[in-house]
Amino acid sequence: MSNTRPQRVQEALRQEISKILHENIKDPRIGFLTVTKVELTRDLRFARVYFSVLGSTKENKNALYGLNSAKGYIKNIISDRIKLKFMPEIEFKIDQTAERAKVVLDILDKIKKERKDEEGRRGDKKI
Repeated sequence: MSNTRPQRVQEALRQEISKILHENIKDPRIGFLTVTKVELTRDLRFARVYFSVLGSTKENKNALYGLNSAKGYIKNIISDRIKLKFMPEIEFKIDQTAERAKVVLDILDKIKKERKDEEGRRGDKKI
């Protein structure tokens, strides 16, 4: 299975941005951050960088502000490390996959408990 060029560039960007954030950026707003995914347009002009932060929504928003303020610096370092004809415009987005998965799992647990309670009540009536 061969990767297309945008997929290879996406992975390279994800790795480099991650390294830059952990090694070069000392902004306390960013905190413990993980770059989860990079989506790149086919023409390689725009990159949407998804990240998650361990903490509350306030910490997520603070990290987003910190990333946006360091965007130019990050692009400058990336342009030195990855040779592309055009350096993509970067947009940072909070990755809410983990929060959404937690909500779904909580709903499934609630349904499971309700079914178990219902089966327990049915079993008590048969005796």
